[in-house]
Amino acid sequence: MPIRVLPEDVASQIAAGEVVERPASVVKELVENCIDAGARDVRVEAQSGGRQLIRVTDDGCGVPSDEVELAFHRHSTSKLTTANDLAHIRTLGFRGEALASIAAVSRVTFVTRVAGEPVGKLVRLEGGRVVNRQESGRPPGTAVTVEDLFFNVPARRKFLRTPRTERRHIDAWLTRYAMAYPELRITLSHDGRVVFQSPGSASLRDVLIAVYGLEIGAALLEIVPGTQPTSTADGADRRRSVADGRDQCPPHQSSAAGNGDAASGIQVAGFVSPPSLHRANRGYITLFVNGRWVRDARLTYAVVQAYHTLLPSGRYPLAVVMVHMPPEDVDVNVHPAKAEVRFRDGDVVFRAVQRAVRHTLLNKSPVPIATRPPAALSPGGSGQPWAMRMSGQREARLERLTGLGSQSPGEQLRFEQVAASRRPEAGGRAEGLPPLRVVGQVGTTYIVAEGPEGIYLIDQHAAHERVLFERLLAQREKAAVASQTLLEPAPVELAPEAESLIEEHLELLSGLGFQVEPFGGTTMLVRAVPAIVADAAPRQILEDVAAALEVGDVPLAGTLEGAVALQVCKRAAIKAGQVMAQAEMEELVRTLEQCASPRTCPHGRPTMIHLSVEQLARQFGR
Repeated sequence: MPIRVLPEDVASQIAAGEVVERPASVVKELVENCIDAGARDVRVEAQSGGRQLIRVTDDGCGVPSDEVELAFHRHSTSKLTTANDLAHIRTLGFRGEALASIAAVSRVTFVTRVAGEPVGKLVRLEGGRVVNRQESGRPPGTAVTVEDLFFNVPARRKFLRTPRTERRHIDAWLTRYAMAYPELRITLSHDGRVVFQSPGSASLRDVLIAVYGLEIGAALLEIVPGTQPTSTADGADRRRSVADGRDQCPPHQSSAAGNGDAASGIQVAGFVSPPSLHRANRGYITLFVNGRWVRDARLTYAVVQAYHTLLPSGRYPLAVVMVHMPPEDVDVNVHPAKAEVRFRDGDVVFRAVQRAVRHTLLNKSPVPIATRPPAALSPGGSGQPWAMRMSGQREARLERLTGLGSQSPGEQLRFEQVAASRRPEAGGRAEGLPPLRVVGQVGTTYIVAEGPEGIYLIDQHAAHERVLFERLLAQREKAAVASQTLLEPAPVELAPEAESLIEEHLELLSGLGFQVEPFGGTTMLVRAVPAIVADAAPRQILEDVAAALEVGDVPLAGTLEGAVALQVCKRAAIKAGQVMAQAEMEELVRTLEQCASPRTCPHGRPTMIHLSVEQLARQFGR
């Protein structure tokens, strides 16, 4: 085939694919333009998850009438003029590709006015071509309306996810920018309903309360203030330019202060959760570098490592960490989406973040407050002897140990039949367990059992997880999951992303024993939960469920039912360090023997270690 130059419209659509991946990418680029334009109030509207319409309105400095059409040319920008300027980027946008890429794959209406001009200008584009231009009256600022995204790229449009999923990605971007710029008032509405609004008070804690709710926002620990950077580079300088093609505007004033490394000019600010507040995945660790949200595995690990020995295994903190550093020490021109950066000295940044977070945890972590006083110390107690009260508690726990609420003999038989049906016939003996006799407990974590082939050390938490997981799925197959109705329905305020996930999968959750319904805004009303987690706080349960539902965005992920069941069972299972009575241990081992895969927990971790008689004989030199 002969070599030829691609037509301009084809080249523009190809280039747009690098910048505009989904509706959330449009929101990201347009909001970055608003911030660079010095806006104080940004309004974002979306319909059908952004497929049908996205409108972003700001009160920034606007674009002069004679430069509006120039702003839609590829590589047109006011952020830099030479390649040397790339080493001193202080704005969110700088490549000059955003508006051109958006216009190439949608129908755009751009209305703007500069404060000094008597009238504004309106321009309409379709597929990158200007189809209308006229004068327009409006307050100073800009409004960009993007309709029918990917209308001329059907192959790309059909790969968009459901409106709820696309909406969730938009929510994620908007809440990140609200955190990065707390002085900015951001309002987000979906299909005519306001779902999020940041206060614009310049207080990051106020934004965190708006995103995560009052309880979590108030509990977060502010990173301990420390040294200021020696460099004159400041977060405020980043925001002094305009969107692609816009004029210069006055910068925002940054109020961030934090722990840092004075020698390298690195400053770390933000908030982190106390060790008593944790999540099921790393998705709640949010990182910013010079006001830009970034994905960086090393910095995420630095935050996690700062919690070493402070969190349970498999749990992760909630953190919003802002790193401010000289712009010449970080390269933001790595990818058109600008979500990845490279540091001149990554080790120095890693240490600065880890030290700042660790120092905050060691100096400011409060003593956890018990949510329920022990029965022996509660006022108006029964007056029973301690041994009798403990006996009653163990009997109640024994009922919940392997059941999902009270079960009839028929339900117990169904569980055993389902477990037996899942166990492979060929080689079933190798997968199953031999008859075991419980000997005792070691370290309040492991059950010691004797079998015909030696000793078995059983991890009580992993074993209980396996039992509950298989039983819950067995009841799910029979549509008979035991549910516990709450005495009073509990309103739970969630982050916009979590609320959207829960609302999207209400039918799935109903089949697992939940009764949840929308209650306005980002609040869900919990009426019932699976019986095995009846003692847990509804907020914790829903946040764990939302974390599990995120696997729907991961290729080759397991079923959503299994992911949710896994999180529910993980919270309900007996924990390490919990003393178990002899009857409890025997009941747990008996039900573990009935499981289809008794040797591993649902996460794949072993439930037991086997020491054969031959191994013991060798250890004793026999």
